[in-house]
Amino acid sequence: MKFRCERDALTEALGVAGRAVGSSSGSVGLSGIQVTLEGDRLELTGSDLDLTISAQLVVSGQNDGRVVIPAKLAESIVKSLPAGAVSCSAEDDEMVISAGRSEFSIRLISSNEFPTLPEADEQFIELPASELVDAFRQVVTAASTDDSRPVLTGVYASAEDDGLRIVATDSYRLAMRDIAGAAQVLSEGSSVLIPGRALSELNRLLSRGDSVRIHLGERDARFEVPGARLSTRLLEGQFPNYRGLIPDHHPNVLTVDRAALLDALKRVSLLARDNTPVRLQMSGDGLQLAAIAQDVGSAQEHVDASYDGSDLTIAFNPQFLREGLEVAPGDMVTLNTIDELKPALLRSPVTEDFLYLLMPVRVS
Repeated sequence: MKFRCERDALTEALGVAGRAVGSSSGSVGLSGIQVTLEGDRLELTGSDLDLTISAQLVVSGQNDGRVVIPAKLAESIVKSLPAGAVSCSAEDDEMVISAGRSEFSIRLISSNEFPTLPEADEQFIELPASELVDAFRQVVTAASTDDSRPVLTGVYASAEDDGLRIVATDSYRLAMRDIAGAAQVLSEGSSVLIPGRALSELNRLLSRGDSVRIHLGERDARFEVPGARLSTRLLEGQFPNYRGLIPDHHPNVLTVDRAALLDALKRVSLLARDNTPVRLQMSGDGLQLAAIAQDVGSAQEHVDASYDGSDLTIAFNPQFLREGLEVAPGDMVTLNTIDELKPALLRSPVTEDFLYLLMPVRVS
């Protein structure tokens, strides 16, 4: 195998594929990136078995072939080279990487150690990338990162009316987004559970083009964008009945400027340490934020807002509230509440497509 390409393009491709490389898998093969050269097309693939990411680029190629290189070492070497063209050649059990006056020789990983990847021959549905970027960003934030409850680390996707609904929850908050016009991605009545990590990685790739090709199968999900491809195993298990978690009425409605509330929350949260909640005091006079940290101090700030309902003080985990505000669409948001113990809903008054549910924190 032998090829020549620009350093920056190769560095980017190695970084994309390397994001799927297992960091603690214990398998030598899974610590590598598979390099495949066919003509002038180079494909770099990393995998930890659950997640696989491939990056493609055009090079000046000679001598087609397929080898596996150590991922972190190869990326570090290429990144350190001077700008310009990089030459790579592999023969026997080593690859030589050179640019300018620099030359490195690295040992290859046996190709038998790298997992066999299935060929992609499914039918794909094409959707606008921009809408998926927003939808995944809004929902993935609520997925759990605790692997002891794997079902909650996933994003539940189901066919809903004429679109696709995606939902995630870590049992303390829940995010839901409807994507109109995407019903063809799943057949009516079907659903899948996609790992949240995979969708986070996909969002990094969606800026590569205006559209994304999607296939949601029985056991895996596949996504293709220009120059990159991502596939992931679907999670197994029963996702919680999220519909039963969403209250059907809220007698109290606060309407407030999203940016103003977010800025005030960030300031007050400076005193919300060691899981200290932030209190929201809502009344006809507007909104008062407060945080009290024993032996540290307190903070409070008034935020202009309109409020319809009974005076209420409710407390939230400041990080969860902040993350909901950061992904909510529009300039204004509404906070819909029942009392200080029941779930609250953060929504946008301009769209029904997004919902963010928050469980309050009990305070004395």
